[in-house]
Amino acid sequence: MDLNSKKIAILATHGFEQSELEVPRDRLKKAGAAVEVVSLASGEIKGWDKKDWGRPVKVDKTLDQAAATDYDAVVLPGGQINPDLLRVEAKALKFIKDIFDAKKIVAAVCHGPWLLIETGIAKGRKVTSYRSIKTDMENAGAKWQDAEVVVDQGVVTSRNPGDLEAFSAKIIEEIKEGRHTQRSAA
Repeated sequence: MDLNSKKIAILATHGFEQSELEVPRDRLKKAGAAVEVVSLASGEIKGWDKKDWGRPVKVDKTLDQAAATDYDAVVLPGGQINPDLLRVEAKALKFIKDIFDAKKIVAAVCHGPWLLIETGIAKGRKVTSYRSIKTDMENAGAKWQDAEVVVDQGVVTSRNPGDLEAFSAKIIEEIKEGRHTQRSAA
């Protein structure tokens, strides 16, 4: 089964880690999914590529134009800047929480799991993240693990750009499985 009938949102803003948006986007598209970059404003958002600003990426929809009901999953790239800007945006948090509450896939990599803290999704859940936010995750009640990819009832997390192939493959696998009807926030 491919992802031809599936639609995925990548929620990001300026300062996303370049590879953490592009690799999942490209793998999901290759699997047949329709992938849209959703952001705070229209136009383009600029990535962060290791130690400096990276390439811009076109925004397909703003949060005002996007509805959680339109998507089968949301991917949350990391980088330090991107999730820090998004976690203070009520519309971004509501979008993530609405996808989670609909029992759909929520995937976050690197610093992206900060958004799982802000939405309450991390509490009581097995997750991983970039090691510098391990304490943040644990203080939020998450069960942090040092692993390439961790899945807990359709919530997919990975540590860093080195994990992106496993992260992308697991997102595809989870989308194929469908909704996680037994899932709830802690």
